[in-house]
This record gives sequence, C-alpha cells and structure tokens, in this order.
Amino acid sequence: MGTRTTTPTTSIIKPKGKSLWIEGYHRLLKNKASVVSMVFIVLVCLMAIFAEELSPYPFDEPHVDDALVPPNSTYWLGTDSLGRDMLSRIIYGAKMSMSVAIYTSIISLLIGGIYGAVSGYVGGKLDSIMMRFVDILYAIPTLVLLILVKVFFDAVEIFDDPELKALVGILAALSVVGWVMLARVVRGQVLQVKQMAYVEASHALGARGIWIVVKHIFPNILGPIVVLLSYQIPSNILFESFLSFIGLGLQPPYSSWGVLASDGWRSLRSFPHLILYPSLILFLVILAFNLFGDGLRDAFDPKMRGKQ
Repeated sequence: MGTRTTTPTTSIIKPKGKSLWIEGYHRLLKNKASVVSMVFIVLVCLMAIFAEELSPYPFDEPHVDDALVPPNSTYWLGTDSLGRDMLSRIIYGAKMSMSVAIYTSIISLLIGGIYGAVSGYVGGKLDSIMMRFVDILYAIPTLVLLILVKVFFDAVEIFDDPELKALVGILAALSVVGWVMLARVVRGQVLQVKQMAYVEASHALGARGIWIVVKHIFPNILGPIVVLLSYQIPSNILFESFLSFIGLGLQPPYSSWGVLASDGWRSLRSFPHLILYPSLILFLVILAFNLFGDGLRDAFDPKMRGKQ
C-alpha cells in the first residue's frame, strides 16, 4: 500500500492596506526635489524663529562709517546706506515675511474652511447665497482687493505702534484675499464627500451635522487643503513683498524681504548687492514651496494610490 503524500496547505496572508496618508508620505519621500525643498523650508523657518540669536548684529543698528560696504569678512552680505548689516536684516526679514505668510494662511484656512464647509454641507438656497458672495469677491482683481483692504486698515486708527499697525493691515488684507479660494475648494470637496456611504451611515445613526463634518468629512478632505496651503504660503510671501515694495507694507527701519528689495532697487546700478540677496532668498523660498507643493499634489492624489 503506497503512502499518500499530502501537500501542506499554506494560508494566504493578505497584506494590510495602507492609508492614503502613509502611501502619500512614502511617495513624497521618493520625490528628491520635494524632499530637498522641504528641508530648505524647515531651515528657513528655523532661521526665522531664532532670528535674534542668528543675526550677527541688531537688524536696525547703523554703522555709519561702514555704509554701503560690499560683502567682506566682517559683513558677509555687505551693508546698506546706513551701515546696517544686510545678513542680519535678511534673517530678521525672514521672521517677518514667513510669519505673515504662515499666519495669514492659518487665518484663511479657518475662515475659508468653515465658510466652505457650511456652504457645501447645508446646500440649497444658503449655498447659492454664500457662493454668490464668494463669486463677487473672486471677480475683483486680487491686487486691487489687496490694496483696498490694506489702505482701509491703514486709515483706521487702532494701533499706535506703526510696525504692529502695518502687520495687522497686511494680515487682514492677505486673509481677505486668501480665504476665497479655500472656501471654493472646501465646498467642492464637501459636496463630494457628503455623498459617501459612511456619511450616510452616520446620518442613519443619528449623528449631528457638526459631528459628521468634524469627524468624517474634514479628515478626508485634508489632502487637497494641505496642497492648496503649500501654494498659498509662497503667494502670501510674494504679496507681502509687493506691498512692502510699493510702500504699503512694512517701512524702514523694520525689515522684510520686500522692504529690502525696495531699498535695493534705488541703488541697483551702484550697489547691486542691496537687491541681489533679498531677491535671491525670495526666489529660493518661493521655488522651494512650489516644488514642495508639486510633490504634495502628486503624493496625495487619490489616482496615484497603489502605484509606485
């Protein structure tokens, strides 16, 4: 009688599915340009946070005897017309420009996120009325709306400190401009997500609208919002620099990259280092944010899920 051989059965173990965030994170790490840009952005943020410690001189300290000195071993990036160290002013300018850009993006996210979520989730006539208001603001050219809001806040006598007054005016102007696009994006995402089965199941279980939006809808639309914010921050940096350049933002002796570019423009032919370095850091930061935003967009695109 022959022996009967049996082949051992092996159980098929299915790999656990990865969430969109984990897959997106791994895809982002494979994008070298985005990783380098992310590291550069982190370094600039750290430079802004520790501006006082990193600056070799106080940003507003004049050295009249060393006015308009080209880059040398003492002043690495030279000095301006009052002898103020350009490296210190650029480092302090990072604190101002990055703070304005990030705070404005947060304010725009809060306003636009709440506005767009309410409009998209409630729907009906309320949605039509709310979005018509957004369309009106969206039809106004961005720079015109930005300048109008800034001039309005400058005319209101609320703060005695000129630096604080200029900062609040810039924050208000950029926030009014920035939340409109976020509201449209959030509304569109909410309209899609609220038709999903898990949202309808929450309705059937008696969950309230606020709970559904916070617990189920917002976590599933964070990807497009984060990508949009990565593009909005460099836009805010550019707008802040533009306002300071035309004299509606911060004014000397306070320093931002736009203020430095405005000062350097007047001496472009004789002392090009005054505009070269502020313009270079502006270019690099905006380029880094755009490359990082492209990487985030590709990494968290649902159509790329499961692809290497």
